[in-house]
Amino acid sequence: MKVAVVGATGMVGKVMLEVLQERNFPVTQIIPVASESSIGKTVLFKGQKEKIVGIDVALYNKPSIAIFSAGASTSLKWAPQFEEMGTTVVDNSSAWRMHDTVPLVVPEINADILTKDDKIIANPNCSTIQMVMALAPLHKKFKMKRLVISTYQSVTGTGKDAVAQLRNERSRLEGDMVYPYNIDLNCLPHCDVFLDNDYTKEEMKLVFETRKILQDDSIGVTATAVRVPVIGGHSETVNVEFENEFEMGEVRRLLTEMPGVVLMDNVKNNIYPMPFYQQGKDEVFVGRLRRDESQPKTLNMWIVSDNLRKGAATNAVQIAEYLLKKGLVEA
Repeated sequence: MKVAVVGATGMVGKVMLEVLQERNFPVTQIIPVASESSIGKTVLFKGQKEKIVGIDVALYNKPSIAIFSAGASTSLKWAPQFEEMGTTVVDNSSAWRMHDTVPLVVPEINADILTKDDKIIANPNCSTIQMVMALAPLHKKFKMKRLVISTYQSVTGTGKDAVAQLRNERSRLEGDMVYPYNIDLNCLPHCDVFLDNDYTKEEMKLVFETRKILQDDSIGVTATAVRVPVIGGHSETVNVEFENEFEMGEVRRLLTEMPGVVLMDNVKNNIYPMPFYQQGKDEVFVGRLRRDESQPKTLNMWIVSDNLRKGAATNAVQIAEYLLKKGLVEA
């Protein structure tokens, strides 16, 4: 099976290569794709040096699957061309997520919507993926009415230049500024660009993508997304109001039984998720479960996950695994 990774030298692309190896995805030929400045260089895959090629060369090779993580403009231009060649594209950018005909997939939740005709499949935003993983079983049981979300997002979500800015500031070195202000010893209530409604694009992704994945436009969603000086992963507080009453024991049971979710909630022993410890792991970790004492049928949650793995690369590879398992893509 030929597999192209478009954006192979980026933070997410590198993790995609790692995850494909770790999960023993049946790759017979890996086709790493990057920008012109990287063509001819090599990446390591399964102990072998693989030469980086341009996207036109990857297209010519007709891969079975192409996993994109190279930005929306690249995906909008090239994904349809791969589709025409019969390649199934799993796209990690925001380009296709809200297209009516493009499925937006978290495999543990809604992979069953995929068909052989789906040649472009959207990977949700990192902060959305980890949240809906924890919320999906609760929504199915109690029906969510409204979500109030605050995110604490790693600089890795912006990219390697943002990580460099943080490290430069921490070492008191001069360097390029990705953010409009220092990120070290600071919090920026500014993830992505501001829109006409004064929310950021990142905040509105949480609104629209959550409703699409859970197939329920009636859910009220409001969010504040904050960039924090963290490298390990994204954290979120979620206040969820349900239509129906719930018992805490049932909430814990549902979360424990949800594939890909790990419940870490023992405050008496200071056990709760933190990005420092969840970095490099594929699961979504949930803790600090407690009733909202200010109104009925409302729950508070703390959700942490590595945004480069389950929030991006791992989710994309899981989609590819599902396609292969169900015979929706051929080698």
